[in-house]
Amino acid sequence: MPIPTDPAILLSYINTQLRDNYPSLDELSKSLSVDENEIKSKLSSIGYEYNAELNKFI
Repeated sequence: MPIPTDPAILLSYINTQLRDNYPSLDELSKSLSVDENEIKSKLSSIGYEYNAELNKFI
């Protein structure tokens, strides 16, 4: 299943996946075969940054 392309929907999807299934963005990216930097860039465009300590975009 491809990940959402809309940044707001992507934010919700990624944070839910991080909360429920993955201990880090790196693990999520590897498991879903997606580019971690692309996710960071897309979510940065709407004002969100990855916080590794909290394991979510804030």
